[in-house]
Amino acid sequence: MKTTSTDELAKILWNYNNLKQELVISDAILVLGSNDIRIARYGAELFFQKYAPIIIFSGGFGALTKYLFDKPEAEIFAAEAIKLGVPEDRIFIENQSTNTGDNIIKSKKLIRDNNMAISSFIVVQKPYMLRQAYATFMKQWPEKYIVVSGPKISYESYPDNIITKELLINLLVGDTQRIRIYPERGFQISQDIPDKVWSAYQELVKRGFTKHLV
Repeated sequence: MKTTSTDELAKILWNYNNLKQELVISDAILVLGSNDIRIARYGAELFFQKYAPIIIFSGGFGALTKYLFDKPEAEIFAAEAIKLGVPEDRIFIENQSTNTGDNIIKSKKLIRDNNMAISSFIVVQKPYMLRQAYATFMKQWPEKYIVVSGPKISYESYPDNIITKELLINLLVGDTQRIRIYPERGFQISQDIPDKVWSAYQELVKRGFTKHLV
């Protein structure tokens, strides 16, 4: 019997976590910080396509950026958007959060402090973290309407000089684990995990991709 390759298993997790939702015109684009500058560029692209009149960049230093960036994620992302032509007065920055739940909690405060009337968001994140972003937002701020979206990058094309394939697979495994365990901890809504996805997760754990597990 043919052994399933590591890439085939990882792609099963990629396709599951890369939640695809249809974009709609919204009140704000909320870009969640990370180690991937492509996410900032995609948020700017949605702004230029007039999906929302403002962009909120949220992110301080996370596990993957505290040794990589010399400024908070949100500030680096905002600078990239400004470089691409997004007006500074259309950008708001939350630069203290350290994880997805914290992004939402601190973005709530930013919006409240600035007296912004926002009822709908496009939440922008890395493709393989879209399901986690959706589940976390729906748990932490269910009264708002959201869609999640990320740049159209394939599993094969995603790794670069910062996010290696080995790191990507470890992150996919860890994020899939979080989909299973975070609802019982109150961090996310519960979501179905198909048997094929969980089997791929378990096999990748056996193969040693455990660096991002809780």
